[in-house]
Amino acid sequence: MSHYYIGLISGTSIDGIDAVLVEFGDRSVRVISADTCKYPAELAEQLLAVTRQPQDCTPDVLGMLDHWVGKCFRDAALQLLEKSGSSPNQVRAIGSHGQTIRHQPDADRPFTLQIGDANLVAKGTGIDCVADFRRADMALGGQGAPLVPPFHDWLFRDDKIERCVLNLGGIANVTLLPAASGKISGFDTGPGNTLMDAWARRHRDARFDAGGEWAASGTSDEALLERMAADPYFAKAPPKSTGFEYFNETWLSSFLRDDKKVADVQSTLCDLTATTVVSAINASQETTAEVLVCGGGVHNTELLSRIAALLPGAAVSSTADYGLDPDWVEACAFAWLAKRTLDGEPGNAPAVTGASRPAVLGGVYPAG
Repeated sequence: MSHYYIGLISGTSIDGIDAVLVEFGDRSVRVISADTCKYPAELAEQLLAVTRQPQDCTPDVLGMLDHWVGKCFRDAALQLLEKSGSSPNQVRAIGSHGQTIRHQPDADRPFTLQIGDANLVAKGTGIDCVADFRRADMALGGQGAPLVPPFHDWLFRDDKIERCVLNLGGIANVTLLPAASGKISGFDTGPGNTLMDAWARRHRDARFDAGGEWAASGTSDEALLERMAADPYFAKAPPKSTGFEYFNETWLSSFLRDDKKVADVQSTLCDLTATTVVSAINASQETTAEVLVCGGGVHNTELLSRIAALLPGAAVSSTADYGLDPDWVEACAFAWLAKRTLDGEPGNAPAVTGASRPAVLGGVYPAG
């Protein structure tokens, strides 16, 4: 009987596909193999352009990108199988998140759009593929995000200690895990890496600020930080989710009053992420004792040190200290969600997304 699962996801940084081959146990996950498969440079540039200038995305462009991303996701799964020496018949299913192009949960006609044709993934690997996870939750009035908190709850909850799982992706989100059987909660807190990455691209021709060294070289502008932190999103009550549709360079430019040293702006953006994350944790679960960090931002040591300094009563550390590499948490989560779907089990948490009820998520794309 096949009992392995593959999880595939590309986040808002649009630099590649995180792929994991995993086996699930009783509240445990074993990562058999993992890899990040970079997008071709031309594809990454086109995806960034479409997400930043959606008005230029014609149906032909969207269809072409859906096909191209689908082939990349297929190839990521095949590469993972080859690397691990595994065969398709050992894998029960692939959970493919796809690439988010647009997420507008609060629009008059709410929608979320992830591309990466799952038919290409299923037919090209010979493995059933579960995809399109978010829209079932939105059909029930939910935000369609974040979807990873139920996995955090399954894997990281402790009976005696109040924990928070902090995912520092392009957008930061928290999962609040009370001790024992308390109700899970979670939401997007605001920008994680996205504004810092955008500023680094603009002024340093770099994809990100490695280790936060550039931010550390600057001096934060308290007035700029105060103006940005006053944005209504931060005070909005959960459930809530957001994306680069909102927190982007246009948003940032609206707060810049005069010529600033670019390193000072980077430092201020680092503080924005740190302060809004910590404010969200304190407002929602003030007795949090442990903060488990995952996502690309875990490698930004400057950002983590600022978060830890603002949370003197909590231990802030990587999920690696709790048994799971922080780079693979989200990919593992979508492998787990694929298992939930095939088992007929709900994958969302209505207390997190605002959906009217739990739901089995995604559509199944058969290999046959």
